[in-house]
Amino acid sequence: MKIKTKIEKVKIDYKGKKVTADKLTITSEIPIDIDTAWSKVQTSALLNFVTKGKVRFKPTGGEFPKIWKEGNTVTTKMLVYGCIPFGGLHSLYFEKIDDKNKILKTQEWDDAAKVWNHKITLKKITDFTIMYEDEIVIYGGILTGLITWWAKSFYRHRQNRWQLVAKELVIG
Repeated sequence: MKIKTKIEKVKIDYKGKKVTADKLTITSEIPIDIDTAWSKVQTSALLNFVTKGKVRFKPTGGEFPKIWKEGNTVTTKMLVYGCIPFGGLHSLYFEKIDDKNKILKTQEWDDAAKVWNHKITLKKITDFTIMYEDEIVIYGGILTGLITWWAKSFYRHRQNRWQLVAKELVIG
């Protein structure tokens, strides 16, 4: 499985100022049908599975909702590698969940990553294969480069974990 990675500099508005952020794009093909993948992408169970080993979440409300809902905001503590607190409280606002185009967009932020806007896009390649894309715009002031470096490893890990999800469905 080949994972493609691209990082580019982009200008964004942050608190009324133009700042330079990183846009990280990670894509891969996953052997899964698009409807199954789309239903899974909308669940907190999938998030917890694909991030396992890199991040553990401790939601402030006790647990995440089972299904993400457009317009909702959830807050969580993030433990990098399962034990290292990072960024204080991390907020995720579910800006868009587009069933027709298979796009899920969040605006996220915490004390370190001032902007972490994440867009997941699924595109059908065949009946049993999709193109999965994570696009993340990251701004963390002087920490932007370091956060992006870590995010690259994190999202590659997530997409590798997606391969396990697909394999489990085939074996299932």
